[in-house]
Amino acid sequence: MNQSRRIFLLGAATTAALGAGIYPAVGRSLQGNLGDRILAAVDELPGQKALKFLAPASPTSPEWSVSLNPDTPLFCGSSFKAYVLTEFLRQVEAGKLSLQEQLTLDDSVFSLSSSVFNPPNLTGKVTAQTVLEAMISHSDNTATDMALKRVGAAQVRQFISEIGLKNTRIPTSTRQFFGYISGDPNWQTISWDRMNQLMNAPKSPYPARPIINDTETMVGSPNDFVSFYARALQGEFFQQPATLANFRAILSLADAIAPTMPLGTSAFLKGGSIDAAPDYVMSVAGGVWVNNRWVYFSLVNNWQAANSTAAAPTIQRYIATARQIFAWIKADLVS
Repeated sequence: MNQSRRIFLLGAATTAALGAGIYPAVGRSLQGNLGDRILAAVDELPGQKALKFLAPASPTSPEWSVSLNPDTPLFCGSSFKAYVLTEFLRQVEAGKLSLQEQLTLDDSVFSLSSSVFNPPNLTGKVTAQTVLEAMISHSDNTATDMALKRVGAAQVRQFISEIGLKNTRIPTSTRQFFGYISGDPNWQTISWDRMNQLMNAPKSPYPARPIINDTETMVGSPNDFVSFYARALQGEFFQQPATLANFRAILSLADAIAPTMPLGTSAFLKGGSIDAAPDYVMSVAGGVWVNNRWVYFSLVNNWQAANSTAAAPTIQRYIATARQIFAWIKADLVS
């Protein structure tokens, strides 16, 4: 890629689609049972798709599930941030961290796509609780790097390994990820100023690297996400009810909830996206409490387009498809 790779992670890719306030209807009239309709709707999306929806058995209904390529590791964007949140809260329970401690906000942690902490205009100290909320509610990447720096990416990776997630990989920081895929040879120590130079240059001095790679990436599979959320949202990874309550409360702030969820559902999730032409991604993973029943899910779409304008219809289609799927689940899945 000869042009500078302008990269937007989680938020910027969806802003245009959401700003329009219009979600196109799912293309054709879909018939059949709930699982068949979901698969048919997702089939209309381009590129690589993977999904899993799972409702464990209730006292009056059997288990229900539908999946497509559930073990395929695809780029998931900021959906990985739920793992950072979980391990941070676990370390708080262990007495190693505190939600009230003050974390440093400065150019050592500034990252792209940070609408809350707005680098370089804001500096100072921020409570860890506020950092975690910004990381989820607006997918602020500076907040994410603050949390990762404090808890340790290695610690999060160890947690991911311990709970048996085989197809999940996270970056050391979002800034290192951006630097790596931009092709910078010094991506591990890339400064905020250098990151901005690369993003704003009309022509990049380096060939771009793929967003899915073996060095710095954000990858997950639907089976991994569903396995994680089915346990995390029930408190398996926490010791105290108050920690579970905080975990759910923070995930209920996610900005992906409003465009994808019908009224009458309680949603706990993290979305993800990337605009790094020619690579585009939409992802959402989490759990919903609907009709007195839990449904855990992951829906990931990776595709290529020439630019943001060309990618916009697929972004809108993905959002419309996700919204339709959850409307079907609310209407069809009984307790």
